[in-house]
Amino acid sequence: MTITLEIKPEVEAELARRATAQGRDIEAVATTLLEQAVSPATAGSLPAKPQTGQSLIDAFADIRGLFTDEEIDRMFTRNPSTARPVDLS
Repeated sequence: MTITLEIKPEVEAELARRATAQGRDIEAVATTLLEQAVSPATAGSLPAKPQTGQSLIDAFADIRGLFTDEEIDRMFTRNPSTARPVDLS
């Protein structure tokens, strides 16, 4: 079945973003979303977004340039333990 839809530009942009992230074309992504929306297994629930980590990247995009690479490396390196060694024997 072929359906023609008029959608808002921001919806089209989100479909294009998801399609690119999934390596699929827009029509395939839209078809999957429509099928999920009418499936009895997912009735009443929203389709899940693909877990690409993009939302985390987007959340930190505004602060990305505030630190140098060296500062970021220092923040995320392990500090050597100052506790006494434990004898496991």
